Amino acid sequence: MLRIRSTFIGRAQFMEKLANKTCVVTGGARGIGRGICAAFHAEGADVVLTDIDQDEGRKAADEIGCGFAALDVRDEAQWAALATAHPQIDVMVNNAGITGFEDSTDPHDPEHASLADWRAVHAVNTDGTFLGCRYALGAMKAKGTGSIINMSSRSGLVGIPGAAAYAASKAAIRNHSKTVALYAAQHGWAIRCNSVHPAAILTDIWEPMLGDGPDREERMAALVADTPLKRFGTIEEVAQLCVFLASDDSAYMTGSELQLDGGLLAGSAASPG
Repeated sequence: MLRIRSTFIGRAQFMEKLANKTCVVTGGARGIGRGICAAFHAEGADVVLTDIDQDEGRKAADEIGCGFAALDVRDEAQWAALATAHPQIDVMVNNAGITGFEDSTDPHDPEHASLADWRAVHAVNTDGTFLGCRYALGAMKAKGTGSIINMSSRSGLVGIPGAAAYAASKAAIRNHSKTVALYAAQHGWAIRCNSVHPAAILTDIWEPMLGDGPDREERMAALVADTPLKRFGTIEEVAQLCVFLASDDSAYMTGSELQLDGGLLAGSAASPG
C-alpha cells in the first residue's frame, strides 16, 4: 500500500496543470498577484508578471523565476507595448487594483467623495480591467482559446458606504466579465472569462490593523467575527482558484462569479440551539 501511494505522489508531482501556457498577471509584485504568479509558475506556466512598481516587480519575478514587464494598467500605450512583446497568450489575470485609501484618508462615501478620487479608483480598477480584457481577446483569438480571470471582490456584490468608488468599480468588473464571456462565445471562441470575488484575505494591507503585539490573534478574530468560517482567507487559496480557472479543468465555465468569503454572503451562521 505504501509503495502504491508513493508512486501516485511521484506521478502527481509531474502533472503540471498549466504546462505550455503563457500567462500574464497584472499587479503581480505583491499580495494576491504575486501569489497567483508563484502558483502558475509552480504549475509549469510561462508567467509574465507585470506591475507599475518596476523595482518590486522585477524583485518578485526574480524570486519566483518568471518574466517581468512594466505596466501601468491605466495607460493604453503600455498595453499596446505589451501586445507587441506578447502577441499570443493563453491566460490573462486582471488583478491590479486599488482601494483609494493607499495614500489618503479622504472620505469615499457617496456624499463626500471627490470626483478626482472616484476617477482615480475607476482608472485602475475599471479601465485597467477593460484594457486587459481587450488585450487578452486580441492575444487569444488567433488560437481561439484562452482564459481571462478578472479580480473583483465581495465588495462588488454588496454596497460599501465608506468605499463607494471601490465597490462600484468591482461591481463593474463583475458585469464586464459576463459581457466578455458572452462576446467571446458569440464569436465561436473557446475564450472564457470569469470573475473572482475574495472577501477578507490575509495580505499586508491588514498588518497596520493587526499589529504584532500579544493581542494580534484577538484583533484577527474580531475582524472576521461576522464570517461564518471565523478566519481570514489566504493568498494561496485565491491563487489555487485561479489555477483552476486558468487550467483546462474549468473548460466549461465562463461568465461565472466565484466567491471566496468564508460563507459571508451565504447569510448568518446559525448557532446550535
